[in-house]
Amino acid sequence: MTLEADPETITEAKAAAWRESGFDRISMGAQSFEDRELKAAGRMHRREDIFNAVRILRGAGFRKISADLIAGLPHQTEQTWNASLEDLLGLGLEHISIYMMEIDEGSRLGLEVLTGGTRYSAAALPSDDAMAEFYERACIRLADAGYVHYEISNWALPGFESLHNLKYWRREPYFGFGAGAHSFNGFQRWANAHDPAAYAEAVNKGRFPVEQLEKLSREQALEEEFFLGLRQLAGIDLARIESKYGASLRPRIEQLRAQGLLEWDGALLRLAPGRLTVSNEVFVNLLQAQPE
Repeated sequence: MTLEADPETITEAKAAAWRESGFDRISMGAQSFEDRELKAAGRMHRREDIFNAVRILRGAGFRKISADLIAGLPHQTEQTWNASLEDLLGLGLEHISIYMMEIDEGSRLGLEVLTGGTRYSAAALPSDDAMAEFYERACIRLADAGYVHYEISNWALPGFESLHNLKYWRREPYFGFGAGAHSFNGFQRWANAHDPAAYAEAVNKGRFPVEQLEKLSREQALEEEFFLGLRQLAGIDLARIESKYGASLRPRIEQLRAQGLLEWDGALLRLAPGRLTVSNEVFVNLLQAQPE
């Protein structure tokens, strides 16, 4: 049972209460070990908070800890990225996530970048090529350290993969409880009211606290099979998908395979290892073809 926590919010009292409540895994948003990068990203914690949080969690008995880094933060360089990688590996965590910086137009930084401004360290963002190099460096370093790369953004020591995330990528049913939580039953997705007060009011009055409900079409479900499934480095069973949806994408797949973007591993189809940084482009090209 996983709980997400920001490093600066973790205390000995909280960690003890979490363990007593049954949580056995903590996921932290470290993002960087460079204070300048953390400050530019608007994060409240600093480098020492991450080390302190891990010490507290280990002391409370947590043996499953995950933390992430973001490639592409403002002011990030090859030197600072490598330093953050080594700091993270030095903690000996069981699970690591590496995410590429995404520009959110709803954020101050994102809006500044999209409008060509320089405030909020917008001018200090690394190039796309630099971000790709940071990611590829992480792939090499984590493999050397014994981590298994099992999903585009996720690595784990053997046996410590994120089980709940695997359910999402495999499109298995899951239920979310609480404000803003999402659920999926195999045919439709729904999201609870984002506002905690509205969620509590609905529950107290015996109403289903759903804010959004989407019934997936056959085409949407098929797209998810590829978009989510191919995120797993083990690949997908194409024969199963074709049988389930009565569709054939093999001509398009063969075109992408000939371009070195996809490859076969026995009966499984997967992204070519050297093309993980352009996975979104592969997904778009694959799904442009309409099922026959």
